[in-house]
Amino acid sequence: MGLLTGKNKEILLGPLSRNNPVIIQMLGICSALAVTAKLEPAIVMALSVTAVVAFSNVIISLIRNSIPNRIRIIVQLVVVAALVTVVSEVLKAFAYDVSKQLSVFIGLIITNCILMGRLEAFALGNRPWASFLDGIGNGLGYGIILVIIAFFRELLGSGTLFGYPVIPQALYDLGYVNNGLMIMPPMALICCALIIWIHRSRNKDLQEEK
Repeated sequence: MGLLTGKNKEILLGPLSRNNPVIIQMLGICSALAVTAKLEPAIVMALSVTAVVAFSNVIISLIRNSIPNRIRIIVQLVVVAALVTVVSEVLKAFAYDVSKQLSVFIGLIITNCILMGRLEAFALGNRPWASFLDGIGNGLGYGIILVIIAFFRELLGSGTLFGYPVIPQALYDLGYVNNGLMIMPPMALICCALIIWIHRSRNKDLQEEK
């Protein structure tokens, strides 16, 4: 239990809200908007990014003292690329349909600002356990935003969740119509903006701290 107290607890839980990488640091927004038309691919992307951030943090933390400063970015990219390749192959083997839906976006995890940001800002200066918690926290913080956006976009845009109809047919008989705008890319940006607005209006102290 001592492994998750004090500073380590803040490292893990901070990115879930008060220091969320998407709505506070404004990182990873492009991929957050690109894969949220449906809930299933959003969850898979969230888990994929979490795994890559966590394990790349650990690896870089373990070898940080032996990485020449002039090539540290190259080393980080190699580590991330290797982990993304593993994730991509696992998805193709066990979740091929979702892998096809995510298409190039799994490969583009390599360019996700959250990854390089955590490697540079945290893993290079901290021990493996703290780096692992930092990766999990930031990955889940990123994932929470994806899931929230995807939930409302799929529910209101398609009337489904995980591809299964959830809105009663009786409601459609009364004249209800799915909002086709919700599954269009601009609505992802609007949903993200609404989350940022609600979060900041409820956490005005964050603005004061800045």
